[in-house]
Amino acid sequence: MKDNYYSLKNSRRRKKSRTRRKMHSSHKNYSSKSHSSYAKMQSNYRKRQARKLNYKKVFICLAIFCLILYMLISGIIKLFSHGKNSSEITTSTEPQKDISVNMAVVGDVMCHTTNFNDAYDKQTDTYDFTKVFTDIANYIQSADIAVGNLETTFAGKDVGYSGYPTFNTPEQLAQNLKDLGLDVLSTANNHSLDKHYNGLVSTLDELDKVGLSHTGTYRSEDEQNTILIKNVNGINFAFLSFTYGTNGIPVPSGKEYCINLIDKDFILTQIEKAKALNPDVICASMHWGDEYKLQQNSTQENMADFLFKNGVDIIFGSHPHVLEPMEKRTITLEDGTTKDGFVIYSLGNFMSGQVIENTMNSIILQLTVTKHVDGSLTIDSYDYIPIYMYDKGSATADRYKILDINKGISAYENGDTSISEGLYNKLVSARNMIEKVVGEI
Repeated sequence: MKDNYYSLKNSRRRKKSRTRRKMHSSHKNYSSKSHSSYAKMQSNYRKRQARKLNYKKVFICLAIFCLILYMLISGIIKLFSHGKNSSEITTSTEPQKDISVNMAVVGDVMCHTTNFNDAYDKQTDTYDFTKVFTDIANYIQSADIAVGNLETTFAGKDVGYSGYPTFNTPEQLAQNLKDLGLDVLSTANNHSLDKHYNGLVSTLDELDKVGLSHTGTYRSEDEQNTILIKNVNGINFAFLSFTYGTNGIPVPSGKEYCINLIDKDFILTQIEKAKALNPDVICASMHWGDEYKLQQNSTQENMADFLFKNGVDIIFGSHPHVLEPMEKRTITLEDGTTKDGFVIYSLGNFMSGQVIENTMNSIILQLTVTKHVDGSLTIDSYDYIPIYMYDKGSATADRYKILDINKGISAYENGDTSISEGLYNKLVSARNMIEKVVGEI
């Protein structure tokens, strides 16, 4: 009985144990399935998030690419647009106020043997012409632009320095003229070929070395066809230069381009080339007239009329080596419009060793040119500084000096003993003659 009791009890325990194991097994299976489902859900979520992130990256990259492309295209368009229209903007935009330019113009820069001998320094075996200009340098240097006529050559020491009749000047003069303040030199004159074509080319090379602009003689046909333009304070000046001849020295065959000769048809082509560049002012340096005559001839007058009629605004004359009259004109063009014009038939000598009467008297011409807001151009004033090429004599050092006549006269009259009575009288006589020829300002 007892055995049956324990047998039954154990049977019940085994049954309960099997039930617990079965329930545990069932719970275990349920937990495993639940975990698997959760992991699957997590995996799907991560995949969805990854896809969203990839879409976001693609969108950002695409947006950056589009932005870069837009900026690149815009920059290219602006670049080409600026290149296409910049010249139009420069030429078509009117200034906001009137613009004025002060010009200083001098006559013939010559160099006789006595001039370069005076400039020679034995100790250094060099030349220096600076002292010749000290009394009048401020008038040149203070101008907005300064112009002169170079009537000599820089053919080089090996050729041999020489004065009249075939000039070859120490090339140091080029640097001294640059330091003086000259900006533009006319090189077409009767002495341009004194040392033939090679001397002409060497002269231009020396001017280029020191940075002096030049017009009238050339090393190539392309140079001759290139008009010299100088922009000064916003006003564009075109410079032309022509000479009546070359003292009988033939222009080399095949190199006719090397010098501008006075010929109306040729001058017209040069003026048209200048006009094509749309300058505000056209200046023409004319080597013409009769030597040592204080009055222009009819040929000069007719040529001046021709130049004004065809577009030239300002004419600078040279060759006579003495002063000739100047005048401001109102020019009536073919279309009935008018403009200002100015001509001085000869500026005389600036630097030389000449002693012929009146060749030592000259001026520094001063012009004020104004470009107005409406685009019109006026020559507002013309004035001059009377100057005198003083020669102390062959036995003295620093023999030559260009003097400011008014300053010298005033100094003497105020008791300056460095100026002799004889020099004072020369200065007074020179000023009187200058005023007689070009007028009292």
